[in-house]
Amino acid sequence: MGFVTKKMHAYLDYPVAVALIVLPFVLGLGDSNPLALQLSVITGIAAFILTVLTDHQLGIYRIVSYKGHLIVDALVGVVFVIAPFAFSFEGQDAYFYWINGAAVLAVVSLHKPEMAIHS
Repeated sequence: MGFVTKKMHAYLDYPVAVALIVLPFVLGLGDSNPLALQLSVITGIAAFILTVLTDHQLGIYRIVSYKGHLIVDALVGVVFVIAPFAFSFEGQDAYFYWINGAAVLAVVSLHKPEMAIHS
């Protein structure tokens, strides 16, 4: 049974996007492949834009449905888990993606379905 609510997810989105942009520089990612740094930064920028466009509490334009947002998150999680194998990331570069991919997939899988409101 999921416990991550739409509101909780909304409050996680912006800090996670910023972390994906900043942490690769702080951690010095890119030793095994420069793409290890670039992929995270690009994903962080895309995640920030997606959050701005998502229909949830902190979305600004609310164009993208929350369900659509969750689908994109799940795809990012899968890409992050596969990336070290596909791009030969090693060491810290690989661990960064495996840990973040697992975290994203955990949050998506622990999503609490919204109750339908009937009037």
